[in-house]
Amino acid sequence: MLSIALLVVAAFAAGVVNAIAGGGAFITFPALIFAGVPPVLANASSTVALFPGQATSALAYRRDILGITQFSLPAFIGLSLVGGLVGALLLLYTPNAVFADLVPWLMLFATVVFALGNFAPKTVSARMKLSGAAVLVVQFIISIYGGYFGGGIGFLMLAALTLFGMSDIHAMNGLKILLATLMNGAAVAAFIVAGAVHWPVTLPMALASVAGGYAGARGARLIDQKLLKLAVVVIASAMTVYFFWRQG
Repeated sequence: MLSIALLVVAAFAAGVVNAIAGGGAFITFPALIFAGVPPVLANASSTVALFPGQATSALAYRRDILGITQFSLPAFIGLSLVGGLVGALLLLYTPNAVFADLVPWLMLFATVVFALGNFAPKTVSARMKLSGAAVLVVQFIISIYGGYFGGGIGFLMLAALTLFGMSDIHAMNGLKILLATLMNGAAVAAFIVAGAVHWPVTLPMALASVAGGYAGARGARLIDQKLLKLAVVVIASAMTVYFFWRQG
């Protein structure tokens, strides 16, 4: 019961973090491992548990998402679904140690890109641009990684959108959460069909992630955009340092 209680708290916190900046899997995945769930089951169960909370947060951002006009949403959605499914199938048939070793470096890259894109002088950030075609390719790669491991996809997507030239953090957050929900939806379906979910702990965690996702989305909209962007950098930096330390 104590383990379940701790996992529920972890899922609520992950729901809040996902709604604000992303990286909730960095809370639930280690918590499931600590509770004794095998790594592959823990990875799949974490994805399934956080999925309802992400959907709740995406719904809260629907107006911001619908206001995006810089690119085609259907293209982003289609690539995220296909990439998430490909990544989930890779997870079911290959070990995740290789991708896990890459997580700190991916986190470092995403944090630096996001920070430079939002806080560096305009002469510097203006040179950091992705074309419409390039950002679609990057999103597809992130989606594969998201279906495979999931940790840090929020920061990676925020970094890609920053390179594309977006600056409205609420629209970026909403789109990031929607795309993460879609790519995880494909992965969730694959994990459930393959029987790779540890349901006794996943179900209560899913309920907690819904509450956390709603609370985080409501809270994020009340925060000034500059402070929210700074919070993203701080959270991402802390997680990057932690995973480099854990890897060492």
